[in-house]
Amino acid sequence: MKTALVQLNSSDDPDENLGKIQGFVAEAANAGAGFILTPEVSNCLSTSRRHQNDVLKVESEDATLAALRAQAAELNIWLLIGSLGLKTQDADGRFANRSILIAPDGEIQARYDKIHMFDVQVTPEETYRESDGYRPGDRAVVADTSFGKIGLSICYDIRFPYLYRALAQAGAHILTVPAAFSYVTGAAHWHSLLRARAIENGCYVLAPAQTGVHQSGNGKPRKTYGHSLVVSPWGEVLLDAGTETGVFVFDMDDSAVDEARRKVPSLTHTRQFEGP
Repeated sequence: MKTALVQLNSSDDPDENLGKIQGFVAEAANAGAGFILTPEVSNCLSTSRRHQNDVLKVESEDATLAALRAQAAELNIWLLIGSLGLKTQDADGRFANRSILIAPDGEIQARYDKIHMFDVQVTPEETYRESDGYRPGDRAVVADTSFGKIGLSICYDIRFPYLYRALAQAGAHILTVPAAFSYVTGAAHWHSLLRARAIENGCYVLAPAQTGVHQSGNGKPRKTYGHSLVVSPWGEVLLDAGTETGVFVFDMDDSAVDEARRKVPSLTHTRQFEGP
């Protein structure tokens, strides 16, 4: 399966971002990609909850989702919208950070709401409280496609290996990790974490990322790490997109999953044990 990662520098304007995404998706399809992935919060990257409340929509009214469903059907492609910020019906007004897999007929094949919230203090000046604006999901998701099973995740999930073990043991050969990774933590941990999840589970790891400085008229600028990655089931980095926006195409060979799991069948060696 020829596959493409789209690396974005999303702003806080969903309409502006949609135009860029559609251009990159068309470029990827023209290059022969049948599976295309975009990063986390493709529709709006903002540090202002007030601005997000003004521009985000519920899923049924989201213009980005509607347009990309139509484009996927037109191009006859599988499209993973890495995630969209979406309004919910929650009483506290928090949003969903939702990854959406679209089939070649334009129908939604799977939805996954980010489980683990990025509530951290990276430096004295750089603090994130994702749970203030987004409510966590509570369900792991494996999606069926014509080229294999995909385990869905988003960004900070990558630090919780038990999620990926559950996805792999449920049949996933591909793990998706769309991200808007902090520049500081990305430089320290991004490659190591993604390679570890691939090695532990004998899976491809596909991680389309946001990159660069994201200006926001209603909040503080934010810098993301970039380096969209493809990691093989043996832990090799097959593609590193660096820090420029664009489309990055590669060929994914499912036989590599079988080979890695034959060599090191760790998924079959899981044992129960008592706690310390």
